[in-house]
Amino acid sequence: MQGGKLLTVFVCLVSTVALVNAGDPYFYYTWNVTYGTASPLGIPQQVILINGQFPGPNLNSTSNNNVVINVFNNLDEPFLLTWSGLQHRKNSWQDGVTGTSCPIPAGTNFTYHFQPKDQIGSYFYYPSTALHRFAGGFGGLRVNSRLLIPVPYADPEDDYTVLINDWYTKSHTALKNFLDSGRTLGSPDGVLINGKSGKVGGQNKPLFTMKPGKTYKYRICNVGFKSTLNFRIQGHKMKLVEMEGSHVLQNDYDSLDVHVGQCFAVLVTADQAAKNYYMVASTRFLKKEVSTVGVMSYEGSNVQPSSELPKSPVGWAWSLNQFRSFRWNLTASAARPNPQGSYHYGKINITRTIKLANTKSVVNGKVRFGFNGVSHVDTETPLKLAEYFEMSEKVFKYNVIKDEPEAKTTTLTVEPNVLNITFRTFVEIVFENHEKSMQSFHLDGYSFFAVASEPGTWTPEKRNNYNLLDAVSRHTVQVYPKSWSAILLTFDNAGMWNIRSENWERRYLGQQLYVSVLSPEKSLRDEYNIPLNTNLCGIVKGLPLPTPYTI
Repeated sequence: MQGGKLLTVFVCLVSTVALVNAGDPYFYYTWNVTYGTASPLGIPQQVILINGQFPGPNLNSTSNNNVVINVFNNLDEPFLLTWSGLQHRKNSWQDGVTGTSCPIPAGTNFTYHFQPKDQIGSYFYYPSTALHRFAGGFGGLRVNSRLLIPVPYADPEDDYTVLINDWYTKSHTALKNFLDSGRTLGSPDGVLINGKSGKVGGQNKPLFTMKPGKTYKYRICNVGFKSTLNFRIQGHKMKLVEMEGSHVLQNDYDSLDVHVGQCFAVLVTADQAAKNYYMVASTRFLKKEVSTVGVMSYEGSNVQPSSELPKSPVGWAWSLNQFRSFRWNLTASAARPNPQGSYHYGKINITRTIKLANTKSVVNGKVRFGFNGVSHVDTETPLKLAEYFEMSEKVFKYNVIKDEPEAKTTTLTVEPNVLNITFRTFVEIVFENHEKSMQSFHLDGYSFFAVASEPGTWTPEKRNNYNLLDAVSRHTVQVYPKSWSAILLTFDNAGMWNIRSENWERRYLGQQLYVSVLSPEKSLRDEYNIPLNTNLCGIVKGLPLPTPYTI
C-alpha cells in the first residue's frame, strides 16, 4: 500500500512538471553515495564516491532537458548535492543547499528534478553539507547547446572535463573538528587533476589522448576549497571559448588563473610534435606554491614529456589584467537563437546598491567570518521552507545587515543572514575585500555581469570604470587582496538564493547569506510549487502543504 502511494505521488509530481515543461526530454539517473578509500596524494584516506567513482560521474545534459537524479545517501550522516551554476529558474527547491532543502537523512534517498532552462556551458556539482566537499562527491556538469542553436566554433573532436582542486590528506571529519574548535585549516597538502596527483618523470598514465591535427574542448573547473589555481599545458595554446555559460571572445592564452568555483572551456589543437605533454595546475597567492601534473598524450605516442614545465605567472596584477581581457561574445547565440549582446545591461538604471564587505572576528574564542558584521548560521528549518509555510518570523529576521556597511566592522553577530530583494529589480552588488588574501564569491540562481574589479575602496565614482558593453555574464567573481569587484544583475528568478564565499572554510564559518526574492503574484508564472517529494524538517515537519500556486 505504501509503495502504491509513493508511486502515485511520483506520477503526480512528474505530471505536474511535465505540463510546465511539455516537449522537453527526460533523463533519469540513480546515484549511490558511499564512503570509499582512495590515495589521491599517495596516502590512503576516506573519500566520498558516487556510483563507486572519485571524482563522481560527469553529468552530460542539453539545454532544457529534464534531469531526474535519484540520490541514495549511504553515508552515516545527512547529505545534500548542489549544482553550481545551474539557475533552477523558478525552482530554488532543487538548489540543494541547507537554506532551501532539508538534508537527505542517512540511509534514505531523494530525487532531484531540475531543468537547465535556457542555459549552456560548463559547471560542476558537489556536496553542500558540512565539509563533505573535502572528501569528494564532486563531478563535472555540462550543458550542451541544442542542435538548432549555432555554436561559434567548429565541433571539437572530443569534449573533456578537467577538474582541478587543492586537497587535504586529513578526513573531512577531522577538518570539520578543526574549524569547530576554532582552529584554521592552513595550506593544502597538494593539488589534484581529476582526482589524481602526478609527478614529473613519474609513471603517470595519460588523462587525455589527442589525435594529431585535431582540436579538442577542455572544460576546466576549480572544484577546490580555497586556492586559486593556474592551469597550463606544455607547448600548447588554449583558446578560451566559454566561461560559466557565456560564449566569450576567442583569445589565446598560455595559462589561465581559475579561481575557486569558476569554470572555463578552451579549445586545444594537437599541432605539436606527436609525444606526451604535461598539464600543470599550481596554487597562486599562497606563501608556498603547491602543484601537480597530468599527462596529455598524442595518440600512439610513447615519448615521455619534457621535464621542463611552463612557469606559473607571478603576482596578482597579472591575474587582474587577464580578468580584464575576458569579453562577452556579443554576436554569438547562447541557449537561445538571439545574440547574447541583444541584452543591453549597461542601459538599465540601477535601483539598489548593496555593498558586502568581508568581516573576520573571534566569537566566543573561535574564528568566524561574515558579511557586514553578520556571520550566518544555518537553521534547523531551512529558510525557504520557513518562508513558504509563512513561519519565517519563528526562524529568521529579514535584512539584519545594511546595504552600506559600517566604515570599520570588527565584531560579528552570529545569526541567519537573509536579504529581501524586490522581484525584477536591477541591482548593483559590490564585494569589498579588506584582507590580504584572495577571495571569490558565488551567487546561486543567477548569472551576473562582472563589470569591474579594482584595487582600493569602491566609491560611486568608480562606476565610470565599469564595462557596460561586453562584461562576461557568469556566476562566480574573484576579489583581489585589498580590492573590490562589482556585479550587475536583474533579480528576476523568484526563490531563496545563496550568496557565499567560495573559500569553503570561510563559508562554513559564516561568510554567506541568502537572498529572498518573492513574487507578489504568488503565481506559477514566477515560481513552482514545492515538490511533493520534498523532505520536511524542523518546525514544518508533519505539517500539511500550503495552498499551491496557480497560473
